Amino acid sequence: MGGPGGPRRAAVLGSPIGHSKSPALHRAAYRAAGHPDWTYEAIESRCDDLAGFISGLDRTWLGLSLTMPCKEAGLAAADWVDPVASTTGAVNTLVLGDASGARVSGYNTDVDGIVAALAEAEVGPTRHAAVLGAGATARSAVAAMARRGAKRIDVYARRASAAERVVSLARDLGCDALGRPWQEAGDCLAADVVLSTVPAGAAASLASSIRGRDSGAALLDVAYQPWPSALSAVWPGPITVSGLSMLLWQAVAQVRLMAGFDPDVAAMKAAVGL
Repeated sequence: MGGPGGPRRAAVLGSPIGHSKSPALHRAAYRAAGHPDWTYEAIESRCDDLAGFISGLDRTWLGLSLTMPCKEAGLAAADWVDPVASTTGAVNTLVLGDASGARVSGYNTDVDGIVAALAEAEVGPTRHAAVLGAGATARSAVAAMARRGAKRIDVYARRASAAERVVSLARDLGCDALGRPWQEAGDCLAADVVLSTVPAGAAASLASSIRGRDSGAALLDVAYQPWPSALSAVWPGPITVSGLSMLLWQAVAQVRLMAGFDPDVAAMKAAVGL
């Protein structure tokens, strides 16, 4: 954490960004820690010139949260990246001046967020995981499943070329992995844990195809608004985890990195109705 004393600033960048609950989470953490004058805003941006945006920030800025489609741009904008961000090729947190010594440090807290959300929901051991989607969040999902001990990961995506990057990462992390076409996504019900990283509307066809089927799989759906999502509403497995829980826990890690204190998790939960 860097910058002078007094009010600090932070923000989340992405597009679309109007639905984001990140401001509520971070502001609640600041207030609970005795910093009611610290600010955190949502900024609509596709991060086409993220480095230029960062260069215009003064030393009151703690850092930036990045959501889609900015996570790969964050990797390029950072002077230093942590090993998780380097492995996944995705940065969702930029800290402006921290212990790394770099002016702009990049981190991936999505992996922590997924692992913590599943643990809080008491999801059991994961040997076989399924990931729906093939973007930056899908790569974080694969890393989270590898951390949870998954031996097999199936990646379902509409484009085989996109899935191959995710499959390659899973194999690099020591998992047996296979890219599968979206038309076969109903087979994900055979997994222990399913992580849907696709937008809310994209899973509609899958939701209709699994209605009424049996499964022991837990589901984490990153699409948390509205909730229940189309997929979670018909999910046949015993546990469904909202992406809002993942958002909470990745934000807890972000506050630690940006602001340098352990946030009041209960206050953050209350701010978003968890």
